[in-house]
Amino acid sequence: MTENTGVKLGGGPGSRGRTTIADVVVEKIAGMAARDVLGVHALGSGFARSMGSMRERMPGAGSGKSVTRGVSVEVGELQAAIDLEIVVDYGASITDVAGAVRESVISAVERMAGRDVVEVNIMVSDVKLPEEEDEGEERQRIQ
Repeated sequence: MTENTGVKLGGGPGSRGRTTIADVVVEKIAGMAARDVLGVHALGSGFARSMGSMRERMPGAGSGKSVTRGVSVEVGELQAAIDLEIVVDYGASITDVAGAVRESVISAVERMAGRDVVEVNIMVSDVKLPEEEDEGEERQRIQ
């Protein structure tokens, strides 16, 4: 019979290397989490959204909205700080929307990226009125 000492060589998988997460990964997680909140119309300033809309129409520029527009992050080995610029739907409580965005972003980043979120700063740059057209929407000349 052989004796089993129960000693593993090299330690657990977590101690056998380092995981680095790029800022853009956390930006995408935060952007998606913020967009999922009811009352958030868009991320980014009006200028950034209109420039993004023009870029999306250019051939070879990719399709879909940029998930990271309006999102800025600083990511360390253990922590992350996030700045968001949002546009809120008219009629929604800005403080409630900001609180829900903060909760959603913190939860998503901590769960998916394993970083302690030390702050989520939110700047509301605009309110989307019901009669306003979105940037990028083309007006119909005839109905």
